[in-house]
Amino acid sequence: MSNALTVRNPEGLPYTEYEREFDAPAAAVFRAHTDPELYLQWIGPHGLTTRIDEHDYRAGGSFRFVQHGHDGVEYAFRGTVHNVREGEFILNTFEYEGWPDVVTLEYTRFEDLPGGRSRLTGRSVFPDLDSRKHYLEEGMERGMTEGYDRLDTLLAQAS
Repeated sequence: MSNALTVRNPEGLPYTEYEREFDAPAAAVFRAHTDPELYLQWIGPHGLTTRIDEHDYRAGGSFRFVQHGHDGVEYAFRGTVHNVREGEFILNTFEYEGWPDVVTLEYTRFEDLPGGRSRLTGRSVFPDLDSRKHYLEEGMERGMTEGYDRLDTLLAQAS
């Protein structure tokens, strides 16, 4: 993929920042996050299948999805949506149910660029540095990279 994910993990600070450009307008990238039928097609790393139990992306809404590996293991994630500005911004919590004491606060911004392109920027705020380290060691960056690559493919097929 020509649009690489950039991930920054500042030394001594409990957050991760990320940025990724897409060859599609911000509205399309935003919709792929908020439309459950689209989200289902790209979220997560290769080799996992996803089931969506809840996907209510409005202020006060919530989400839950479960991913399954070939080994039969389930990975369930959930969160509460705090704020949404159509086509621009999402603020939500994010929790892997396997680590119930680690809830992150997620900011995601969608910005149009020239030529029908867009940029997604985000920040995941962890409760502490150990929590961030644990997520990183478990493959968070790989999952994000592979998911956004799949999103690129989905967006290209839609245009």
